[in-house]
Amino acid sequence: MNDAMARRVWDMKYRLKEPDGTPVDKSVEETWSRVADALAGVEKEPELWQPRFLDALRDYKFIPAGRILAGAGSERDVTLFNCFVMGTVPDTMDGIFTHLREAALTLQQGGGIGYDFSTIRPRGAAVKGVGSDASGPVSFMEVWDAMCRTIMSAGARRGAMMATLRCDHPDIEEFVEAKRETRRLANFNLSVLVTDAFMDAVDGDEDWDLIFDGQPTRTVRARALWDRIMRATYEAAEPGVIFIDRINARNNLAYCETISATNPCGEQPLPPYGACLLGSINLSRLVEAPFSATARLDEEALRDLVTVAVRMMDNAIDASRFALDAQRAEAQAKRRIGLGITGLADVFLMLGIRYGSKDSVELTEAILRTVREASYDASVHLAEEKGAFPLFDAEPYLEAEQVRALPDEMRDKIAKTGIRNALLTSIAPTGTISLFAGNVSSGIEPVFAFRQERSILQADGTRETSELLDPAYALYRDKFGEEAALPDYFVDTATLAPEDHLAIQAAAQRYIDSAISKTVNLPEEITFERFKDVYAKAYAMGCKGCTTYRPNAITGSVLSVAESGSPQSKTAEPLVSPSDGDVIYMAQPLERPGALEGRTYKLKWPESDHAIYITLNDVMDGERRRPFEVFINSKNMEHYAWTVALTRMISAVFRRGGDVSFVVEELKAVFDPRGGSWMDGKYIPSLLAAIGGVIERHLIEIGFLELGEKASLGQAPKEEEGQTKAAVLGSRPRGRPCPRCGQLSLERQEGCDSCTECGWSRCG
Repeated sequence: MNDAMARRVWDMKYRLKEPDGTPVDKSVEETWSRVADALAGVEKEPELWQPRFLDALRDYKFIPAGRILAGAGSERDVTLFNCFVMGTVPDTMDGIFTHLREAALTLQQGGGIGYDFSTIRPRGAAVKGVGSDASGPVSFMEVWDAMCRTIMSAGARRGAMMATLRCDHPDIEEFVEAKRETRRLANFNLSVLVTDAFMDAVDGDEDWDLIFDGQPTRTVRARALWDRIMRATYEAAEPGVIFIDRINARNNLAYCETISATNPCGEQPLPPYGACLLGSINLSRLVEAPFSATARLDEEALRDLVTVAVRMMDNAIDASRFALDAQRAEAQAKRRIGLGITGLADVFLMLGIRYGSKDSVELTEAILRTVREASYDASVHLAEEKGAFPLFDAEPYLEAEQVRALPDEMRDKIAKTGIRNALLTSIAPTGTISLFAGNVSSGIEPVFAFRQERSILQADGTRETSELLDPAYALYRDKFGEEAALPDYFVDTATLAPEDHLAIQAAAQRYIDSAISKTVNLPEEITFERFKDVYAKAYAMGCKGCTTYRPNAITGSVLSVAESGSPQSKTAEPLVSPSDGDVIYMAQPLERPGALEGRTYKLKWPESDHAIYITLNDVMDGERRRPFEVFINSKNMEHYAWTVALTRMISAVFRRGGDVSFVVEELKAVFDPRGGSWMDGKYIPSLLAAIGGVIERHLIEIGFLELGEKASLGQAPKEEEGQTKAAVLGSRPRGRPCPRCGQLSLERQEGCDSCTECGWSRCG
């Protein structure tokens, strides 16, 4: 059962194919060979290392992150790095949009990005030289979000972004509340950069100054701001919290960089233009005699695997391409890698240990101590062979917390020869690669459910549902039978207390250079005070950040678990609400059936001599219709080029699946500087907005969008008290808005636009 899902994930995400979809990799073994060949290719003796790399990949023992699996050896212009933090955003219009372009290029190549928006002046601050007020960082985040919606990164992955803002920024309250609106900033994860000083002020219920550019703008109560952050997270699942002072204090490279942002999932705090690639050791493949009195994790095999994995990841730095020269320079100057683990919860089960117990904490520490020492040792040997990372400085580097914890003999080696990679370990979420490896438990997360169902949208528009078993659970059933009662150490997310999650996260963090992607799943009924306590404990226990998930009215439930009396009957299904537009994205677009049903709409734009005809065709997705393609036709050749371009672009988006309602939002937001038109008592800002309204109407009529889910097309002027609608609008529309005076007095006469109020005119 799990093998079928693993093969589908491989085919959709990691299998190399020609542009027309013809497979190049005939098997998973060929994918492994392609990756091993590419990473060995940077060695002086590739033939010596390729077999060792291939052996590490086989049986999913070492699983490089998706960008490496999909891109290595493909000869495509893609990055092998999953994680980027972009450069410091200048507080200028030119600088902001230069960085927007850089973000687009990075997303296009397949990297997820993080941004700190704390450098942008707050809403209402004066903008010198133009006589206006600033709109604030959240408004510019909307621009990034719109850009991200239009970018499909390499392999058809949608872009992922992290936005951070300091807890002392004057717009912190707007930032905290931003995602209470459904769909707003949907392509961003949000996290507040929380300082030690702020946590002290919260503890003492003190005043807290909000500051920009060194100048206080106003003062709030620290505890009230903290409660506001917590309340937003409690009710809307965001923002997360990053303990930024702790991250910088414990950074091996604190002597040469300052961190203010992370990658989208938070496991990689990075400096401006920082980049890091990821990979995970699959611990579940290293357990001997599972579910027996002699069950054990093979520590020697773990050490050997870590040694090979470090070399592979170091080679990936040299084999990768980069969207920006600044990213390449940063990656090569520090040679950061993020080696982690996955399958930890399955190891606990195989060894008869309860997640969150004292034994599980001790085992986590023992495993990650081995990973830390083996990875540092491997990197020291690489430095002897290939040289230390260019920014290595022995004296401050040896004072870093993780380095001080190493054995004296290893520290002596580092002092003598340096080290190849500045930071080595990180724990990523590993959701998709864990499915690829047979549904092993992800990262250091507990098992979500022992049995679950997953649906994947196929290329023909149908869904295929598969039952997935946790591999440790399946192994137990094979050994003891379906009727055997599960021991009490078989716990999953639904049965764990928050303290169990935090115990493992804190234990892991003590041995990890970078950070950890970990979600503390909480029941909907948890009280607000109990919820806040989770974050307080995470800070007290030494975590670098905290992310929780509590089902709520805004985001709903990510997964639903149905119980019928016993753990073995649990089923987890993706929960897709109508407002989510069935958010399922595909590696390949849907193929067009021979015949489709659709509707054609006639749109008469007042300025055009000819009507525009908009045809929307649909495909059946189960019992639900979803848009598949659009055609826009008119006898007016003035519109020909852009209508063809629009047709192709929108159709391509529709065929990728997922939440395509953003097409409506983007079209309706287009403003024509020459002015819009009145239609049916509503002011429409442009012809493109009118087309967006037609598409919205169609999506509502076929049931893809619910009525009222989106703002209606255009807005009629609000009636003043004591006035009738006719008094506000007049007996007929007066004209289009004048670009100079804004009055509805622009008329078209003899090929020219003329304003009857201020006299402005333009011909042509």
